[in-house]
This record gives sequence, C-alpha cells and structure tokens, in this order.
Amino acid sequence: MRLYQMQDSGNCYKVRLAARKLGLPLELVDVDILKGESRTADFLKRNPNGRVPTLELGDGRTLPESNAIMFWLAEGTALLPEDRFARAQALQWMFFEQYSHEPYIAVARFWYSIKPGGRAEKAAMFPEWHRRGHDALTVMERHLSAHDWFAGNACSIADIALYAYTHVAHEGGFDLESYGAINAWLARVTGEPRHVPMDWRP
Repeated sequence: MRLYQMQDSGNCYKVRLAARKLGLPLELVDVDILKGESRTADFLKRNPNGRVPTLELGDGRTLPESNAIMFWLAEGTALLPEDRFARAQALQWMFFEQYSHEPYIAVARFWYSIKPGGRAEKAAMFPEWHRRGHDALTVMERHLSAHDWFAGNACSIADIALYAYTHVAHEGGFDLESYGAINAWLARVTGEPRHVPMDWRP
C-alpha cells in the first residue's frame, strides 16, 4: 500500500501508527501541501478533495480521510472492537475528533508551528481556537476520568485518532498541565506495543 502523506501532519501520523501496530507495510509518498503538491492534476485524480493522507491500494483504488483509512485497516483486528456498541463508540469519538477537536487543536498547531508566518497572520484566531480546543479537551478529560480508553476496554483506532493531535497540542499553544486524566492516557498510549513517534518512517 502507498500512503500519500506529510510527515508532520497528525492525520497522516494516525495512519502510519495504526499500520505499524498492525504490522502492515506502507510505502510513503511525501506531499508538500505548503507547495501546493496536493492540488496538482495528478494528485486530484487520487483524491478530488486535494488532501493528505490518501491511501492507494495495490489494485489502484484510493481511500482518503485519515479515520476512514484507519477503520479500513483495522477491520477484523484488535484495534476495532468486536462488540457492536464499542464499535459505535469508536466511531463516536472519531467523529468527535474530526468535528470538535481537530478543527481547533490541529488548526492552531498548523498556524502556530508549521506555516511560516502563521502566528502573526492568524493572531486574531488563536483565542477562539484555544477556547474551543480546550472545550474538546475538557470533554476528553471528563471521559478519561472514568475510563482508560475511548471505546471498549483496550486501545483502539479511537484512541489513535485522538492521540495524534492531542500529544502535540502544545505546538499549537495549548497547555495540557491541568489535564491529569489526559496526561495519564497519553502515557498509556505511548506505552502500548509497537508504538512509534510522529517522526518515525517505515
């Protein structure tokens, strides 16, 4: 399988981490979104939305969207719970990640630490991103105060989805010191078998 990706993207990291945990080989193709490489005619044939990550299968089919890719990779494995309700919980938290978490925590990180000149360009947006990002972190903290994981009783793709940008939230100007349950969960995820950091490449 070939993964079109950007190394410092949390969405792309999710896929690399899930594949690593599952022992699945990936060929990486780096796409520099800052140079518009995801908007070329060739790339748009693979993903009309012009975004990474995009997974290309051996038969040429392509699958975009990080959480959809993880769901596909994890089918029939321990990363996707067998129990029907727990599977729905995994999807619940993955939808939460894309709707209530990533748009603020990931976006703040991009403009704060990745996009050259982004801090000054988007200075007026950071208070709102931080407010809404902390709202999402508070929801996570509340859940993790009573549960070790987000779906079922083990690490799943829901945890990978939320871990990817939470563990680098400080790069977007978020202070996680007061979130005791989140920090304990981050340590649990890091301690799971076959865990790799964001800079890891197969």
